[in-house]
Amino acid sequence: MLLRKGLLDAGQLVQARAAQSEGVRVDQAAVHLGFLSEDTALRALAKEVGLEFVDLVDAEVDLSLLKDFPSRFVHRESLFPIRRSNGSLVVATSDPFNLYPLDELSVATGLNVVPVLASREEIAKRIKNHLGVGSETIDGLMAQTDDRIELDHPIDDDAELSEMAQEPSVVRLVNEILLEAIELRASDVHIESQQSGLRVRYRIDGVLQAQPMPPEIHRFQAAIISRLKIMSRLNIAERRLPQDGRIQLRTGGREVDIRVSVIPMIHGEGMVMRLLDKGAMEFKLDKLGMEPDLHARFRELIQLPHGIILVTGPTGSGKSTTLYSALLEIKSDETKIITTEDPVEYQLEGINQIQVHPKIGLTFGTSLRSILRHDPDIILVGEIRDLETAENAIQASLTGHLVFSTLHTNDAAGAYTRLVDMGLEPFLVSSTVEAVMAQRLVRTLCKHCKQAYRPAADELPPDFPHAALAGRELYRPVGCRECRQVGYRGRLGLYELLVTTEEIRQLSHERVSSWAIQQAAVRGGMQTLRDDGWKKVISGRTTVDEVMRVTKGNAKI
Repeated sequence: MLLRKGLLDAGQLVQARAAQSEGVRVDQAAVHLGFLSEDTALRALAKEVGLEFVDLVDAEVDLSLLKDFPSRFVHRESLFPIRRSNGSLVVATSDPFNLYPLDELSVATGLNVVPVLASREEIAKRIKNHLGVGSETIDGLMAQTDDRIELDHPIDDDAELSEMAQEPSVVRLVNEILLEAIELRASDVHIESQQSGLRVRYRIDGVLQAQPMPPEIHRFQAAIISRLKIMSRLNIAERRLPQDGRIQLRTGGREVDIRVSVIPMIHGEGMVMRLLDKGAMEFKLDKLGMEPDLHARFRELIQLPHGIILVTGPTGSGKSTTLYSALLEIKSDETKIITTEDPVEYQLEGINQIQVHPKIGLTFGTSLRSILRHDPDIILVGEIRDLETAENAIQASLTGHLVFSTLHTNDAAGAYTRLVDMGLEPFLVSSTVEAVMAQRLVRTLCKHCKQAYRPAADELPPDFPHAALAGRELYRPVGCRECRQVGYRGRLGLYELLVTTEEIRQLSHERVSSWAIQQAAVRGGMQTLRDDGWKKVISGRTTVDEVMRVTKGNAKI
């Protein structure tokens, strides 16, 4: 049939048959080999056998049917109820030849079952969205009649809790939660103990999104937390003090490093996991979203022979990514680069990295003093947190080194006053800091579904550059299959680069406010974070709402 319809040629058919394993149809093997899409194969199959093909992304589904629908047919046979029609139950399946489950379902429900074809991937997404991640495993756990596990009461016995945490079903449930997070490109997984039970949220593109979970999952709260503690090599018996650990796993040929933090809360322990997907990261300056003129200026700055270059912004604003990209841009066989970080997020080839350990006295300040005895050319200090680190960074720059570091300030101008507030002499700050880059991350619009519109004047904030818009259209999010109905996919940076000119040096030396420094920088041509954001809105890469979410308005100068 595939050959007749021109969907496969003879050579591809031979390859698909050779790749078939037990229980796999030839069209499924062809899809796996990339010869055609599953949708194309199923549409052709539906026409051949006289069934309807349904796109579950847009289909209206009667979710009330799930309440009485036997869960074993959902999980074991991947059947999903769509609607009731004239006394019949319309059910989505990806396999029209597997008739026994349809007959069984008809007997179990007492209804005539009408199958329609739908993508296996879309059926799986519907099951996760409406029954929750790991619902199949939960269903199996609930069916267990193992008297050793008392689910309705907290388990205080550590040996029993450890045994339960290593039950195959609990292991599988935790794996499903982690794999779903990796598949969704989540940067963090939040597992929160609430009075009503366990809540799981993923941070995707900087925004927390609650994940549907089976309501029964709260019964396994202690087992889930304990399993993750075992994976992180933490003490499962300690439930009163915070703990930090690490999980390293491989999935689909990719290495994922997971930093784990556990904190005791009033309804049980809360856990946050930071996912560092090494295979998905690309440290290239030209891929970060900098405007061409700013990118060119920043490249000049990072090749200076000495001085301090700071990157500022809140946690999760991409500072480490910018600094790693800068280091890889200037890395060569002629330069020695040493970093001191807390923690070392990504291991970079050709760069010497130090993990600080404050508990044993290896802080940023102390490690920086030792680094200077290793004859470096370029130094990266993870963060300037205190006066000792700041003084050592200044000393390193004065002795002919180029120093990169980060500060937690809201804008670029605030970096100068923050260093002075730490206790540094203003003349040292003004003479060593060469530039400060402030940054934020905004979500980028999905290329497949973004929608053009012409905004009314009152829909835009007062500082929006209406003149630059000049009758052009802006874009807004819609939501489609590619972006999982969010309307956004991926992120890019907003940047504010403040170069230390003679005027800025003088103002910094005079201990003026950060507001006065910013005013002078803007007069000198600096684009603020907000200005950079509006450029990206006008170019159709992000939205007005996203820029307003991460930046504050520019006051009139």
